[in-house]
Amino acid sequence: MEDGGKAPASLGTLRAVLAILQWWGFNVTVIIMNKWIFQKLDFKFPLTVSCVHFICSSIGAYIAIHVLKAKPLIEVEPEDRWKRIFPMSFVFCINIVLGNVSLRYIPVSFMQTIKSFTPATTVILQWLVWNKHFEWRIWASLVPIVGGILLTSVTELSFNIFGFCAAMVGCLATSTKTILAESLLHGYKFDSINTVYYMAPFATMILALPAMLLEGGGVINWFYTHDSIVSALIIILGSGVLAFCLNFSIFYVIHSTTAVTFNVAGNLKVAVAVLVSWLIFRNPISAMNAIGCGITLVGCTFYGYVRHLISQRQAAAPGSPGTAHANLSRNQMEMLPLVDDKQEKV
Repeated sequence: MEDGGKAPASLGTLRAVLAILQWWGFNVTVIIMNKWIFQKLDFKFPLTVSCVHFICSSIGAYIAIHVLKAKPLIEVEPEDRWKRIFPMSFVFCINIVLGNVSLRYIPVSFMQTIKSFTPATTVILQWLVWNKHFEWRIWASLVPIVGGILLTSVTELSFNIFGFCAAMVGCLATSTKTILAESLLHGYKFDSINTVYYMAPFATMILALPAMLLEGGGVINWFYTHDSIVSALIIILGSGVLAFCLNFSIFYVIHSTTAVTFNVAGNLKVAVAVLVSWLIFRNPISAMNAIGCGITLVGCTFYGYVRHLISQRQAAAPGSPGTAHANLSRNQMEMLPLVDDKQEKV
């Protein structure tokens, strides 16, 4: 009986490890491919790349739900699609575009570190705009995040103000999306696949015209001047396909790990992305810059742990609002974007 109990536990551990590894693999590959597209292929059109990702994800979500039957379709009223889904899709679109814009101008290591500032922007927005109050432990956990970001920014050898601002505003967009999801999508228990199914087509519609107007001429010129057009197009389309696969991998890892494991794995994933990007692109990283990145990731891990403890305490109180909030947070956790954004699992 004891061996029988160990076997399922070992199987569960193996499943969690494999889920995390494939999540890391898809995430790091998408980030590296996007940076490769901008830097090595000289395809400097972040709006177009984002649009390709949205189109691939729209098609992928349709196939996953209607053909493969991987997830049942969550029905949404036509009125709610415009009143609830469309505003979310707009913020979602801005979030992804700004992420790609920042990747166009700054190294992967710097961009990933700035994205770790999202917990701080989420808490500050909820405090300033929605007048929500937080325990002192939450505020204390933000100190190393803010300090690490400041140290990383000051010591970044490849600093670009436009890329930095795009990444910071992207953090605000991510926080806004997370906060709005709780009110706009109340009553709908979306998973990551259904999220993409409804939001990606809206995002494509929002972005298509600006991409054509702002980047259309440049893209046409690139087609005529680039040497290996076929292989370059394969890489660009491949990044779009992998961006959708990333959503599938996130869905898998959410249901295969605990909250603490997900939080730690999410921060280690940033470290893996930074290391792999440095090995490929060899962007200069100073010792103080690496220390700042490390402090930021430790702060994010501590923040996630504090949120987890508070959520457990609230959920332990029968009939308390915390119980409903904890359940809602798990559904919100599956509201994941096409290109990775570290989410909270509480």
